[in-house]
Amino acid sequence: MNSMPSSSSSSSVNGVHVNGSAPQEDRAPLPPSAYEPSNESSDYVNGFVLDRHNAEIIDHLYHSGFQTGNYADTVLHVHQGHGVTFRLHAIILSRSPFLAHLMSTSLQGNASGQRVVYVHLDSQVSHEGFAIALGYMYSSASLGLIHEKNCRAVLASAHLLGGMDELCAYAYEACRRSISVDTIDDWLQFVDTIPLPSDGSSTPQLPQTSVFGPYGQRLRDDVFNFLVITLPQSLDIQSDSSSSSKSGRDVLLQIFSHVPFDLFKTAMESPAFDIGPAQTRFKFAKDAIDLRKRGIAHGAEETVVFSNFGGSAVHITRKMRKRPLWKVNS
Repeated sequence: MNSMPSSSSSSSVNGVHVNGSAPQEDRAPLPPSAYEPSNESSDYVNGFVLDRHNAEIIDHLYHSGFQTGNYADTVLHVHQGHGVTFRLHAIILSRSPFLAHLMSTSLQGNASGQRVVYVHLDSQVSHEGFAIALGYMYSSASLGLIHEKNCRAVLASAHLLGGMDELCAYAYEACRRSISVDTIDDWLQFVDTIPLPSDGSSTPQLPQTSVFGPYGQRLRDDVFNFLVITLPQSLDIQSDSSSSSKSGRDVLLQIFSHVPFDLFKTAMESPAFDIGPAQTRFKFAKDAIDLRKRGIAHGAEETVVFSNFGGSAVHITRKMRKRPLWKVNS
């Protein structure tokens, strides 16, 4: 039997916020549209506005059910580095195919008769992102907690839980918009965590079993398009090299000195990387490779070749340096 919840409206227990919640004064409000009925809405019965009634129920479920865990019948132990415990409700969690399966195979219970479920998170799924995705099953209010630093973890969490196409789309758009000069190094590190076999002739395809599912490939394409199209334009790198910004070129070189090889090769060989004629692209690739020798390309030999015959005029190759062999005299 579950114990009755405290009559307090606080979103904390023993001074610790529950289920990743913010203090009551900081909690994210429901979108205004959730409270204001549409003029075209048919949700009127005998003069009562049902939209507002429904919004109040959802608000109650989110704050009293999710944030404080009142009347919880399921304890969710989430592990990634360290453990975090959520007190939640099976009827809500069953919206997730992933959690529904775990609950159906979890036979154990605690002293209070609550179902106990254990979840081990992928490295791309943070506790914060997972908490936001869990909260979304209760209310769309959790959308207000998504920002550029956690949107990727929210996307991974939503795809892991399943049944959240809208949250996946929302988090993906937040990810796409967050790609900038200031964040590109972080995105390059992300791309480098999912290396893929490639012959360099096209953007490689991610396996659908990735924690990001189809969004992994889309994010990789977005990073690539940012590198070859958006970034040169934002840095004023023009096809007319005489009017291009030298400082902009230097920034572009520094960024490409950190780009994983498969993306670097595809970008340098792509006509979409329009920073000038082929000779200009060749010179840029050569300068970038010189910088890469001291960093990301350490231990490998990258070269650029210029060709006037068919296809791309710029070709990038790489081979790993052989370890020196030492002869031991007996």
